This record gives sequence, C-alpha cells and structure tokens, in this order.
Amino acid sequence: MTQDTRLDAADLRLLRQLQRDASLPLVELAESVNMSRSACWRRLQKLRESRIIRQQVMLLNPAALGLSLTVFISVRTNHHNAAWSRQFREVIDNIPGILEAYRMGGDVDYLLKAVVADMPDYDRLYQELIAADLFDVSAGFVMEELKNTTSLPL
Repeated sequence: MTQDTRLDAADLRLLRQLQRDASLPLVELAESVNMSRSACWRRLQKLRESRIIRQQVMLLNPAALGLSLTVFISVRTNHHNAAWSRQFREVIDNIPGILEAYRMGGDVDYLLKAVVADMPDYDRLYQELIAADLFDVSAGFVMEELKNTTSLPL
C-alpha cells in the first residue's frame, strides 16, 4: 500500500476504530470491524508499512498532571534564513511544554501550542523562547476547551 493507494471501506473502519481506541487487543479490534484476526493483522501491517499509521501513543489528561494552562504562542521574526530556522527548531525542541509548532503564512511566522502548569510556568517557557532572538511574541491563553480531538475525518 502506498500513499497513492486508495483505502477501502475495511481500511477506513479499522482506522476509525484505532483512532477511538488503539489499545484494543487484536481479537477485539478484528471483531469490532468484522474481520478475521489474520486479515486485521495483515491490514495493520500494511497501514504501518505505508506510514498511514505513523505512531501509536497514549493520550494523557494534562489537567490531571498539573498542566492546566494551554497557551497558543504567535511568533514573528526578522530572520528568514536557514541558520536562524535551525536555531529556532533547536530552541523549541528543547522546551518540553511546547507540544506543537507550525511555520505559518501571513502575519505570524510561527504558531506554537504549549501546556504549562500556571502563569509563572508560562513565564519560564517565555524566557526560554525569547532567547531565540525573536522580533515579537504574543500569547493567547485558553479559557475553555470546546473541542479537542486527534481523530482525522475519514
């Protein structure tokens, strides 16, 4: 299966179920998508080999771990070259609270998503971030999470 290969209905059922609960034992997974265990296993292997399934993880509850503040950080820079970009990647890679980072088009150069314990913890993260020689950093703090999913629309 390559990225150009279309997924059939059975693949889509399998992927939807895995997005809901990837911890199911193979027997239960196969049963939930109306497949034999061996057919389910073969499809899983093909989906992994083709990198459609890129990783299997457990999702943790940030608030239960004392990380109750989610922050979206907008970054603008005056440096638009490969050397600065590499340095910036190193900085954000070494800040554990930054979960996601995107290079953007438009007014903002980068958008970061971070989780921290509280405002002093965000300030610590901010101090680490501004060491990267940034032009402008602004943050938006999440007051209420309305939707949060990792499931892709299949």
